Amino acid sequence: MRRVLIADDEANMRWVLERALSKAGYDVETVEDGQLALDRALAERPDLVLADLKMPKLDGLSVLRILKEHYPDLMIVIMTAHGSTATAVEAMKAGAHDYLMKPFDIEELLITVAKAFEVESLREQVDYLKGEVQSGGWQLVGDSEAMQRVKHLVERVALTPATVLIQGESGTGKELVAHAIHTLSPRVDGPFIRVNCAALTETLLESELFGHEKGAFTGAHARKSGRFELADGGTLFLDEIGELSFNVQAKLLRVLQERTFERVGGEKTIKVDVRIIAATNRDLLKESQEGRFREDLYYRLSVFPIAIPPLRERQEDIPNLTGHFLKKLRNYGPNKTISPGALTQLMAYDWPGNVRELENVVERMVIISQGTVIGLDGLPIFNPSSKEEKSPLPFVLPSEGISLEEVEKSFLQQAMEQTGGNQSQAAKRLGLSRHAFLYRLEKYGIDPHWGIG
Repeated sequence: MRRVLIADDEANMRWVLERALSKAGYDVETVEDGQLALDRALAERPDLVLADLKMPKLDGLSVLRILKEHYPDLMIVIMTAHGSTATAVEAMKAGAHDYLMKPFDIEELLITVAKAFEVESLREQVDYLKGEVQSGGWQLVGDSEAMQRVKHLVERVALTPATVLIQGESGTGKELVAHAIHTLSPRVDGPFIRVNCAALTETLLESELFGHEKGAFTGAHARKSGRFELADGGTLFLDEIGELSFNVQAKLLRVLQERTFERVGGEKTIKVDVRIIAATNRDLLKESQEGRFREDLYYRLSVFPIAIPPLRERQEDIPNLTGHFLKKLRNYGPNKTISPGALTQLMAYDWPGNVRELENVVERMVIISQGTVIGLDGLPIFNPSSKEEKSPLPFVLPSEGISLEEVEKSFLQQAMEQTGGNQSQAAKRLGLSRHAFLYRLEKYGIDPHWGIG
């Protein structure tokens, strides 16, 4: 139950407000002056404060300013029968959510309070979802500099209606990024519809996207709504967009320009409100320059491009990704950890299949390994990277399972020891950029001048 604190020096007003809000289902407390309001709010944070402007001991504006210092997100509505609109503007500038000019009717009061809680709920939802993305929710796992850039771009574009083009190699997680954008957007309550453009023939894909009328072609026994109609009010994710034929490209361009289309075999023009997110593992700019993809469509799609880095360029994320996948597989049996030696080998591999390949390997390791600690005998056979700077270091760590954070910290310490504190050389041997390496040192409180001086 939402808790409302009412502060007003008029006993009759307190009684009316308490009765109305209690009947509406709120938990209501009343006080007769500003100081009492401040004391009660600081002792137990309410969900909303309804404060009169003119009160003994502390006025409403003073209560507002002090409470905002302690609770920046607290919803506060100021009531006033004194002054002019300028007073209300001053309250809004000080952080009030809204104001009520006395005398007001009960319906106006209830609408104002309900809207305040609606805004608070939306803000809480956005804050939660942003936290999910930052912490690896929605499976955007990784603290590397490259992944931090991706997460930042996702947050920035999600709140806009811009068309997004996600580019990256197969297995990098393009659909997960698309889903994160949708989930953080105002369209979160709308549908998220996915179409794999490479999985269907041209005729079937056109019908899949735009729908068809009965009798439009052999086998069209009834009218069918297309994915654009199904995605109305939400997001349409076009995966492998580079596989579209020129005919379908032309029709898609029209939808992007006009937001209208006709079903296959139909004449009725259908208007939709759909956000487009496309993805490809091709270089669409190069494809368009060489005549294999419509240049005008490319520029329509790439309003906001996001490039997903391959796993070999963010190998510092492998410990976090491995831990994430191990948690996902807890229903396979007893919880398992990975030995330092096995993790070293994972970090030494180039991962041509990217994150998807790593997830598959972790699943195999969980199935194959006998105990609760996955060792070298649980690894599938693959060739580690041949690049010198990514060759594994001869780590000597306990064979028992330890946390991934402890493993990573130990890697960093031993790299600094074995290179005599040479940061560039240590970063190369771990397959990290120097910036990412220094970030890790700071994260774990390791002296960057290890062994020097």
